[in-house]
Amino acid sequence: MKTTPIIAVFCGGTSAEKEVSLGSGRACALALARNFPTRLFEISENALPAGLDPERHVVFSTLHGTFGEDGGMQSLLDAAGVEYAGCTAEGSAVCFNKQRTKKAVAAAGVNVCAGHQFSTDRMPDAAELVASLGEKLILKPTCNGSSVGLHVIESAAQLGEVLSRLPAGDWLVERRVFGRELTVGVLGGKAMAVVEVAPKSGLYDYTSKYTKGMTEYLAPAPLPDEVTRSVQAMAERAFAAAGCRDYARIDFMLSGKNEPFFLEINTLPGMKDTSLLPMSARCVGLDFTALVRELVAPALARFSAAHK
Repeated sequence: MKTTPIIAVFCGGTSAEKEVSLGSGRACALALARNFPTRLFEISENALPAGLDPERHVVFSTLHGTFGEDGGMQSLLDAAGVEYAGCTAEGSAVCFNKQRTKKAVAAAGVNVCAGHQFSTDRMPDAAELVASLGEKLILKPTCNGSSVGLHVIESAAQLGEVLSRLPAGDWLVERRVFGRELTVGVLGGKAMAVVEVAPKSGLYDYTSKYTKGMTEYLAPAPLPDEVTRSVQAMAERAFAAAGCRDYARIDFMLSGKNEPFFLEINTLPGMKDTSLLPMSARCVGLDFTALVRELVAPALARFSAAHK
């Protein structure tokens, strides 16, 4: 007898992005319930929730940040034999580490920003960084999301001051590319529409992302056709090179010369109706309910193949 799986939506978690995840999870659970038996699991520790059954459940995770997005949860699901939507544990680990992602996509011919990775136990010299990369820089944790810990550097003096008080960990400093911020949803390896993100502050940081009215979104982005195609092709190459599966959202900066530079891959992007991945999907005819159905479809197919 064929088993009809229940979609187990994971949200919450233990990272700094818990509140964002709760909103994504609730929105997705409501939309998925229009087509599938669905149960919402609010995760409160770095472990699988009680009641999860590999014979009955397919997981759709909206956990953001550490553990949920870095391969930790995916590894537990693999070990328990539970099928899930989205990137594998290895692909998640690669994409959560910005330096590993840059290395992978650059090898595939994707433009990346010049930069330097370092650990706080081997702090670089501010003057040497400025000599190499210039004064206009972006400093961010190697592993984090939602622009948590992002610093915008305008001078050598500011860089030195910020370096002196960085929390312990691994960091990435990059030459800042000035231009237009773009994002592309990728579904099954194929790029959807390009969306332009235009923060009123000039920087798409945590405040601009999550404060109503702080950012304008242009969907689809008003770009020449050849630029749109170039960004989409680069997104598809990055998706494949980083080992992504099922879906992701990929961010770029477009320079004044209309040259796209890769920023990062979001393997579990924000998933409210007004989030960027749904914006990209709507431009190609997928409303929110249709989008979440497509996002979970490959995992359902894998579940069915394993339970014949």
